[in-house]
Amino acid sequence: MVTGDQLLVKQLNKSIVLNVIRKKHNISRAEISNITGLNKSTVSSLVDELITEGFVVEKGPGISKGGRKPILLNINNNVGHIIGIDLGVNYILIILTDLSANIIWQRRIKLKANETEKEIIDKLITLIQEAISASTKTLKGILGIGIGVPGIVDFKNGIVLMAPNLRWENIKLKAIIEERFGITTYIDNEANAGAIGEKWFGAGSKVTNLVYVSAGIGIGTGIIINDELYRGSNGFAGEMGHMTVNFNDHDCRCGNIGCWENYASEKALFSYLKDIASENKAVQYKDIEDLSVFDVMENVRKNDQIAVRALREVSKNLGIGVVNVVNTFNPDLVIIGNTLSLGGDIVLEEVKNIVNERSFISSYYDIKIRLSKLGMYSCAIGAVSLVISKLFASPQI
Repeated sequence: MVTGDQLLVKQLNKSIVLNVIRKKHNISRAEISNITGLNKSTVSSLVDELITEGFVVEKGPGISKGGRKPILLNINNNVGHIIGIDLGVNYILIILTDLSANIIWQRRIKLKANETEKEIIDKLITLIQEAISASTKTLKGILGIGIGVPGIVDFKNGIVLMAPNLRWENIKLKAIIEERFGITTYIDNEANAGAIGEKWFGAGSKVTNLVYVSAGIGIGTGIIINDELYRGSNGFAGEMGHMTVNFNDHDCRCGNIGCWENYASEKALFSYLKDIASENKAVQYKDIEDLSVFDVMENVRKNDQIAVRALREVSKNLGIGVVNVVNTFNPDLVIIGNTLSLGGDIVLEEVKNIVNERSFISSYYDIKIRLSKLGMYSCAIGAVSLVISKLFASPQI
């Protein structure tokens, strides 16, 4: 008779084997045994199960070191598809990927400034249906849906507790999507999703401790410590965009005063742009309300000095917050993501200068700061990673 403890151990070992195959690629059963310390018969049995379930495939013979050639193993990327969604404040980006987060299909739509919760969710449902329709036939179909949301999220229950820039409160998004599609769905804060995406597939894949700074309409941080996402005691860690950097300044949407995101977000960028353009009587910016952040970044690429000045000011303010991040967490790496990262070297230069000037840690070691490797896909691929991480932790579907 197999006990519950034996089943748990078997499941853990199965997860270990699956993750080794994912990380190493083209690996033999004997090599898995050497890496994991599991005996060869256990590895062989677990691999056979994973092949039967469709998660692993045999890729053919490898190079012999004496005796028979080993059969190499790989993850079966085509076992099923995953839907990842970046639910922004003024857009929705949805992607369909394989099991290694390779994008198969994608779509991005704009959201209007005053769309209601129902209107946004209706559009979200329509996009998910489009993604399902775009999915080709696989062994297990859609493996899961991940959604990154700009706000405070009850991750365990999939509830958006508060998303100030969307004007959402207590939205049971997981329940809504699962009831509509019958597909397991994970909801998380977009910065957490971005951090997970960068850790699994981006700039943070080789470090143990990192902080992902999502700088867009708002600011959020995803914190990874010892290779695990840090959520805090109630799951709300990372809301550093709402740390106070000015006691006496204007209100934030969150209800606080002088939050970091007031000075280092898209909102701040447009505020600086308006002031500098007015000061210089810049005719090309007379219709500034009609510009998107992508228009501004295009002007930066064209070396428009007004856009460059505004971006530099915002980037300095971004650096101030990163100083606090570095002093608090002492990470291996800080990754700047979301729309402000599109400012490229200008953003990186200004942030690094401020951090080197103001962080006492910089006196002792070189602080690594990089732009997101995944760019505008950090959150969406991170949302896919929410699903993948659960699958690889428990490959029984």
